[in-house]
Amino acid sequence: MTIDDAIVRFLGYLEAERRASPNTCRGYGFDLASLATFIRERAPDRADDVSRIDVYVLRAWLGSMARMHAPASVARKVSSLRTFMRWLRRRKVIPSCPADELATPKVSRPLPTLLSVDAAKQVVETPAQDSVRETRDRAILELLYGSGLRVEELCSLDVSSLDLESGATRVVGKGSKERVVPLGRPCVEALRAWTRLRPRMVHPTTGVQDPKALFLGVLGRRIGQRSVRKIVHNYGAHGAGRADLHPHALRHTCATHMLDGGADLRAIQEMLGHASLSTTQRYTHVSMEHLLRVYDAAHPLARKAHPRQE
Repeated sequence: MTIDDAIVRFLGYLEAERRASPNTCRGYGFDLASLATFIRERAPDRADDVSRIDVYVLRAWLGSMARMHAPASVARKVSSLRTFMRWLRRRKVIPSCPADELATPKVSRPLPTLLSVDAAKQVVETPAQDSVRETRDRAILELLYGSGLRVEELCSLDVSSLDLESGATRVVGKGSKERVVPLGRPCVEALRAWTRLRPRMVHPTTGVQDPKALFLGVLGRRIGQRSVRKIVHNYGAHGAGRADLHPHALRHTCATHMLDGGADLRAIQEMLGHASLSTTQRYTHVSMEHLLRVYDAAHPLARKAHPRQE
């Protein structure tokens, strides 16, 4: 099997069997297309037979990538390679997985952007709701911060996804997994205001509007992720002086404030739609005040004075 055929079949497997998101499929496709180009240029005889690709070819490709990309990007490429070649091994296309011999670059994980409670409130309440667009923006910000949705999840919401009477919405997350996410009272109020005005956001010339999408752009079509990122960026700059704000920062801030308020980590995991608890832990700051409260309540040494009490 040629490497090009193997990649096409693997991407088909990701989409049809693993139900990977379009972004995930694009990421794998980009990485593997780069590998295929490298092999055709440096070892063309192996491009025609994927079983002849060995660890030395893979290391040479990763070495060339390391000169152009950050360690985090190279680590993602190693992960893509392993998943691809393990799939080939399971299909008995190759006898062993040479990618298992690759070392993963060490990646430092900077702490994600986090807003204080006051700053988050300022960002969310910046839209004055004096227009259709501002009313939509307020509802978007309330959902991102109040319910911790991913930007792609928010953009894919339909009007039928909402249950404002019970204060919840159905969300389709990664891997097409569906979950029910609670909506706070301010979020419900903002969504009610938006759904009342939603019929007015249509194409200015044709009057056409997407009948299903909850959030619409100025042309009446389902809003895109780029538009939502721009909305968050603008209100972050105007509301809290944070020009670096992005939708995932509001998701992370939501989780952190829930934890500080006493929410259970498992409950946060379920709400955010994380497959692994370790992911929830990585995206959640544990503030010093929260740690000290837990320490005071649970540890026997809490009876003794510690530096905070001196």
